[in-house]
Amino acid sequence: MTTHLVHAIGPAVLKELRSTDDAGRRMVPVTDDEGGAPLRCCLRRSRPGERIALVSYAPLRRWAAGAGVDPGAYDEQGPVFVHAEECDGPAGDGPAGDGPPFDGAHRVVRRYSADGRILGGRLVEPGDLEAAFAQAFADPAVEFVQVRAVEYGCFLYEVRGG
Repeated sequence: MTTHLVHAIGPAVLKELRSTDDAGRRMVPVTDDEGGAPLRCCLRRSRPGERIALVSYAPLRRWAAGAGVDPGAYDEQGPVFVHAEECDGPAGDGPAGDGPPFDGAHRVVRRYSADGRILGGRLVEPGDLEAAFAQAFADPAVEFVQVRAVEYGCFLYEVRGG
C-alpha cells in the first residue's frame, strides 16, 4: 500500500497569515459559536467556542515561490479557516492513517506537476480520496495534489506521495 502524506498549512505560513493574509488583510478573529469550520491548521473541524479566523491563502503561489517556479495563470487565492492562535497542528500530519481529513463529502483532487502546472482534476465521491490519490500518483508527472471543497472550491490540504 502506498503512503500519501497529508500536509496542513505549516506553522511558519500560519504565523504570517495570522498577521497579514495573502490578500494583504489583517486577521479578524471570531468566536465560533456553532463549530464545524474545516480548520486548515490542524485538519479537523472547529469546536463550539474556539477562536478562529477566515483568512485568504494562496497555496500554489507559496509552493511555487519555494520551488522557484512561476505558477502563471494557475495562481489563485481563497478563504481558509484557521485557529486565531497557534495550535498543536494536526494529530496525523503525515501518512493518512485512519483516512484523509474531511473525507465525508464530495471533493475535487487537483494534480500538479513539478513546474506548478495543473495536470487535471477529479471529482471524488465521499470516502474515495485514497483511491483518487493512488490514481493521481500513478502518473510520474504528478508532484503533488490539492484537495478542495466542491461547494466553495476552497483549498483543504496538500498531499504528496510517500
